[in-house]
Amino acid sequence: MDSTNCCDFSGHYERSSLAAMKALELDVLGCDYGGTSWTTSRQAKHIMSSLALDSQSHLLEIGCGSGWPGLYLSTTSGCSITLLDMPLIALRQAADRAATDSIRERVNLVNGSGTALPFADASFDRLSHSDVLCCLPEKLEMLDECRRVATDGALMHFAVIMPAAGLAPADHERVIETGPPFIGTPDSYDSLLGISGWRITDRIDVTSDYADSVEQLATGLKKNTPELQEAFGVEELRAAWHHREDQVSITRAGLMQRIVYVASTV
Repeated sequence: MDSTNCCDFSGHYERSSLAAMKALELDVLGCDYGGTSWTTSRQAKHIMSSLALDSQSHLLEIGCGSGWPGLYLSTTSGCSITLLDMPLIALRQAADRAATDSIRERVNLVNGSGTALPFADASFDRLSHSDVLCCLPEKLEMLDECRRVATDGALMHFAVIMPAAGLAPADHERVIETGPPFIGTPDSYDSLLGISGWRITDRIDVTSDYADSVEQLATGLKKNTPELQEAFGVEELRAAWHHREDQVSITRAGLMQRIVYVASTV
C-alpha cells in the first residue's frame, strides 16, 4: 500500500510504524503489518487456500516488505517461509513482527533481488509475490527465476496491476503515467508465464476490490490530519491523495486492472 507511484519504498517503511498509518492500513486492507501491496485480509486467505499451505509447505515470498501477507500466511497455516526483499528496514520490521507473532523459528529473512534469487534450483514448493512485477522492469527474468527455484509440482500465487487489454494509445499512455512505474509490458502475463515454464491454473480479476482499496486510501489521506501531515509533509500528502484519486479514476474507467494468477510448474 505504497503512498506514491515510486517503487523506492524506504520512506513508506519509515512511516509505517506510526499510529496514523497503521490505522489507515487497517481500514484499507484489514491488517497492520506496514505492507506495500494491495492484498486485503480476504485475499490473503485466498492465497493460503489456493496454495494449499500447511505445516509441510515451504513458501518463498518475493518482495515481502515488512511481512504482509507472508507472516500472516505462516502464522495461520504453520508453513515455513523465506521472506526476500531489498530494503533492510523492511526486513528488520518483518523480523520484529515475526518475533511478536512467535513464529521467528520458521521464518528465514534474505536480502536479495527477485531477478537473481540467491537459492539453489528446486528449493521451494510454494511461491508468492504481491504487486511486485508491476514495480519491476525485468518481469520475465523474475518469472524465470521463480521457475528455477520451484520444485516439480510447485504452486505460485501472485497479484499484479496492469493496463487493461486493447486500450487506445492515449488511454494506454495515461495508465503508464498514473500507475506503478513499470506497469507496462510488451507481452501479456499469460504469455510470460508460458515462456517461463508455468501453467496457469486460475486467473481472477480483483480490480473492483483494488479500486475500493485505493479509493479508501485516498479518502483517508484527504482527511489531512496533523498526524498525516507530520508523516508526509503537507505538500507530499496533498500530492499523494491527488495521485490516488487519479488511480481510482482510471481504474473505475476500466483502463487499469489488478489480476491474481495461480500457476503450477509444467
